[in-house]
Amino acid sequence: MADTRERRTKRDAGGMRNDPAARLIAFYLPQFYPNPENDAWWGKGFTEWTNTAKARRLYPGHYQPHVPADLGYYDLRVPETRTAQAELARSYGIEAFCYYHYWFAGRRILERTFQEVLTSREPDFPFLLCWANQTWTGAWHGAPNRILIEQTYPGFDDHRRPFESLLPAFCHPRYVRVDGKPVFIIYRPTELPDTVKTIDLWGTMAREAG
Repeated sequence: MADTRERRTKRDAGGMRNDPAARLIAFYLPQFYPNPENDAWWGKGFTEWTNTAKARRLYPGHYQPHVPADLGYYDLRVPETRTAQAELARSYGIEAFCYYHYWFAGRRILERTFQEVLTSREPDFPFLLCWANQTWTGAWHGAPNRILIEQTYPGFDDHRRPFESLLPAFCHPRYVRVDGKPVFIIYRPTELPDTVKTIDLWGTMAREAG
């Protein structure tokens, strides 16, 4: 038992455990701060808190709306909020945040939170990225046929650009790795025009980048 505990406390350069046990990673939605796109689509100052606060009970005992606890109705533009999130996550055994990443044929949105984490190197907490490759519609607001921003795949030159833009993140010492390799998640890989060729391209670029 002592040997097992000792093995489980060893961590890699990214702050993750080196043992083969399952890792607890929280997906991180960066919709909790005002931004130009949401202002244009839903009105000035819209964030996911707007939707959360509107939730209503549908049956007896239904806990709605969910009122935030320790951190309140936070704003992700505030560095202290992001630090408090990491501290709270760590206290519950969460080992990393997986930030949603958006790339629409060269257009990035909701990138501010992660970019500030990357450039400031705070909070001191492991992370990885997930490309949320999905068309945005008004489905959650009763308008499923209203396309807000379409996920398209113009070609392999466009696949090179997001990899190049994310290379500083992949090289970051706190980026989550498995067997020394950065982990990158594609939300809907089967929607890529040629999934195998795209992943092969990124694998080649990753090896060339060391």
